[in-house]
Amino acid sequence: MNAVIVRDMAIGKGQPKICVSVTGRNRVEILNQLQGLGSSPFDIIEWRVDFFEELSDMIAIKQILLEMNSIYVNKPILFTFRSSLEGGQKWVPSDQYRDLIYTALSSGVVDIIDVELFLGDKFVENLISQIHRMGGKALVSNHDFMKTPGKEKIVDRLKNMEYLGADIAKIAVMPKSKKDVLELIAASIEVETRMEIPVVTMAMGEIGMITRVSGEIFNSAITFGAGMVATAPGQMPLQDLNNVLSILHKNMGGFNYGL
Repeated sequence: MNAVIVRDMAIGKGQPKICVSVTGRNRVEILNQLQGLGSSPFDIIEWRVDFFEELSDMIAIKQILLEMNSIYVNKPILFTFRSSLEGGQKWVPSDQYRDLIYTALSSGVVDIIDVELFLGDKFVENLISQIHRMGGKALVSNHDFMKTPGKEKIVDRLKNMEYLGADIAKIAVMPKSKKDVLELIAASIEVETRMEIPVVTMAMGEIGMITRVSGEIFNSAITFGAGMVATAPGQMPLQDLNNVLSILHKNMGGFNYGL
């Protein structure tokens, strides 16, 4: 797989990058969350704009992005509108969804745009093309809060994301058993030799927590940690997450897998 370079950060190479989500309902809450992160260990900031109360105020959205970038100058920004169909706060028509993305990119500080796979292949493909024209990267995503699809279905969805033009492919599932977690891990391993772009895979909840720390072993390029607010079941606090990832990374290559 090839790494994706964003602000000199190689996503898909080495230790998984830690992403933290900002979920404030207004500018004051957003700035408080950003300031509350302080020197916490993370690599990427995700603005979950579906939490924002003034979605029609494109000037305010652009201004918040500029302030976010000024607080954390060297951190890549991931812009995400997570629809209620995939665990988010709201649903908007496709034209408003597209306008939000174009506004974010026009700020000049957004690096990666989350695009939901099930918006439809043609819509997603066209949107990715525009994101690329405007200088951004596309992270195409799918979230299943109800179940874990079988391994082949997970693989097919990830490969379809790549086919549509994604720079990064992401899938998050809800396991009902340890076997479900193994299905996700098996899919992650399989696409390592079948795809060219980095993938992000995770099983949510307590039994899926292992997938949030094992990406360097099982092929997941980004992991999501909890800042002031967790945005999905099973997210670990940033410091704990960084500690585990660092320990694993430090010892990678030091194991003898023979008997």
